Amino acid sequence: MKDKFFVGTNILVYAHDLSAGLKRVRAMELLEQLWLSGSGVLSTQVLQEFRVNLRRKTANPPGIDEIRALLREYSTWKVVINTPDSIVRALDIEHRFKVSFWDAMILQAAHEAGASIVYSEDLSAGQFSAAVRVVNPLVDPAT
Repeated sequence: MKDKFFVGTNILVYAHDLSAGLKRVRAMELLEQLWLSGSGVLSTQVLQEFRVNLRRKTANPPGIDEIRALLREYSTWKVVINTPDSIVRALDIEHRFKVSFWDAMILQAAHEAGASIVYSEDLSAGQFSAAVRVVNPLVDPAT
């Protein structure tokens, strides 16, 4: 079984933000590796946030047709669908690790998918659990 790697929203946004400079380059390199290996994982939450942030937080937001195409492309990855049970599990993660609920949802989805790494700029780098590690690929070289 090959390793799985969960990608946070900000990494996707930087890869598609023409004004993001070095962050864009690093995000694109990571996503290319994940495309080639077939090991990228997302969640419905990440896809939703990606859509919103592309339109609100980029200097030159893509049109709705381009966003639709990107969402369809990323939907070919393994996508964890949030359920009522996953929300309850995220509450436990939020309490135990003192993170925001939304970050807990990301960690829960990564854990559910069997991802060994969560790539994120927002979460603190380091260990989340024995099985999942958080890495900021915009600072640390993606491995």
